[in-house]
Amino acid sequence: MAAAELPRLGLGIGWRAEIDLTVERLPGVEFVEVVAEHIRPARLPESLRVLRGRGVPVVPHGVGLGVGGAEPPSPARLAHLAECALALDSPLVSEHLAFVRAGGVEAGHLLPVPRTREALDVVTENVRRAQDALPVPLALENVAALFGWPDDELTDAEFLAELVERTGVLLLVDVANLYTNQVNLGLSAVEALDRLPLSRLAYVHVAGGEEHGGLWHDTHTATVPEAILDVLAELCARAAPPGVLLEWDDAYPSDAALAAELSRVAAAMTRIPS
Repeated sequence: MAAAELPRLGLGIGWRAEIDLTVERLPGVEFVEVVAEHIRPARLPESLRVLRGRGVPVVPHGVGLGVGGAEPPSPARLAHLAECALALDSPLVSEHLAFVRAGGVEAGHLLPVPRTREALDVVTENVRRAQDALPVPLALENVAALFGWPDDELTDAEFLAELVERTGVLLLVDVANLYTNQVNLGLSAVEALDRLPLSRLAYVHVAGGEEHGGLWHDTHTATVPEAILDVLAELCARAAPPGVLLEWDDAYPSDAALAAELSRVAAAMTRIPS
C-alpha cells in the first residue's frame, strides 16, 4: 500500500468496554481502536456495531502476537486478528514490535526486541508470515522500554526503518513510547522521528503516564503531559499522520475530561514546535 493510499482516520480514541457509551457520544471521534484479544469476532460488542453503523472505522490492535520473538507467530492468533479485521471491516490491523513469550512462558509485558542484525532477520520473517495471513495491511508499533539490550547494533528507529524497507509494513508511531525511551534510555525522541520512515505512517498513539523513581511508566491512566504533546507536534511538523489516537486504559475520567484531552491532542497536531 503506497502512502497516498493510506486511509484517513482522523482523531480517535481507544475503545474499551468500560467507556463504550462514552466513546459513542464523545464529539469529534473519527475512528476507534479495540484490543483484538478483548473481543470475539462472532459476537461483537453492541457499541462497536453502533460505531460501525455510523461509518466509524474500527482498528483491531493486537497485544499478544509477539512478532519479535524467536518463534513464528501463532497461526491461531493470526487467524483471530484476521477474523477481527473482517468482522469489523477494518482498514488495517496493528500490533507491537515486541516479544511477549519464549518457550511457552508468557512475559506479561511488551518487551523490547534486541536491536541486532540477527534479530532483524527473524523479525522480518515473522512480519512476512503475519502479512501473508492477514486480509488487510499490518502496522507495527514501537514499544516503551525500561531497559535496553547490551548487544544492540541499531537504534529502535533504525531497526524499524530497515524492517519497513524489507517488508513494506506500516508504522504505528507511539509518541508516548518515544518520550518514555527518551526519559528511561536517553534516546532522543526527535532524532527517532528524523530516522523513522514517516511516509509509511498508518497512525499515531498518544497517552499519559507517571514518573516513579526517575523512570517514566507508560500507564495510559493520566492526562497527557505537555512534553509528549510536544513530541506529537514534532511528528506533525514532519508528516501529516492519517490518524492520531488517544489511549486511556484505566482510572477513567469523566466524559468532559476525555473530550478535553482529545481537544488538547487536536491542538498539538497544529502546533508549531518551539
